[in-house]
Amino acid sequence: MASEEHTVSGVAGRYATALFELGLEEKALEQIETDLGRFGEALDASDDLQRLVKSPMFSTEEQGRALGAILDELKIEGLTKNFLLLVSKNRRLFATPDMIRAYRAMLAEHRGEMSATVTAASKLTNTQVTALKQALKAGLGKDVMLDQLVDPSLIGGLMIKVGSRMIDTSIRTKLNSLKHAMKEVG
Repeated sequence: MASEEHTVSGVAGRYATALFELGLEEKALEQIETDLGRFGEALDASDDLQRLVKSPMFSTEEQGRALGAILDELKIEGLTKNFLLLVSKNRRLFATPDMIRAYRAMLAEHRGEMSATVTAASKLTNTQVTALKQALKAGLGKDVMLDQLVDPSLIGGLMIKVGSRMIDTSIRTKLNSLKHAMKEVG
């Protein structure tokens, strides 16, 4: 059983595991990955969609109707659409970004890849993503599936998390280190 192979926990982990197992049975893992990617991109790009997902002010029916229309617009169908509508019905839509990350981590493990999360001050270009994947592959010896996050407070640089390892080259961290060093001196 796939849930025994994965160590993803919490609400997002349980939902992602269920979706992964259904996708495995239906031989739809790649289609689900594509659909979740489109939904995640739409979520990142739209403040209104983020409000719909995160706000408890919307009723289950309102969330379901709005989500159904959005999924139709994004051309997300089948298993992924049913999954997202169920998540909405169960009032767990707020956990969707974590579900997507957990699903992608399971898919990477299934493919023999490593899953990594990279956080940057601004969205990385395709060239930067390719170079980062190649550098990580050289260091880890495995292909890497990247999840990208944007955090403008980093100012510059990257934070990369692979498994339990964290590489932080952000300017924010370097400035904080310098601030602490200056306090110790004076």
